[in-house]
Amino acid sequence: METELRDALAARLAHYETLTEVGVGRQPTVAAALAAAGKRVVVTDVHEFEVPPELRFVRDDVVTASERPDPGPAYRSAAVYALNLPPELHRPTRDVAAAVGADFLFTTLGYETPDVPCETETLAGGRETLYVVSRDRRPKGQR
Repeated sequence: METELRDALAARLAHYETLTEVGVGRQPTVAAALAAAGKRVVVTDVHEFEVPPELRFVRDDVVTASERPDPGPAYRSAAVYALNLPPELHRPTRDVAAAVGADFLFTTLGYETPDVPCETETLAGGRETLYVVSRDRRPKGQR
């Protein structure tokens, strides 16, 4: 991920003290930038990946987590976010965020539309769209 885009995402997400990144993969650059800014960041993925020591890695499947009565401590944060999130994971990740009372923020692969109702924010001079489902703007029954 290029520096300008990473910095724009990290700056926006830095409004939260605690964050969980879903599907970190081999790109922990935004999470590492947030941790360097003093934020507590947990990263999750269905596969085991090495991450910088300032990040806490938890191997978990967000779809499975969305089906549990309690998604688990890895997701207990002020914000749950995902970068390049495929459409089939929009709803499960939103549901996990709702279950822990967190905001849900995500980017897509760039060509699909969000599969959940959300607001949009433009970052990096218009080069990235961040989709936001605020814990305060969920329909009744999803708060």
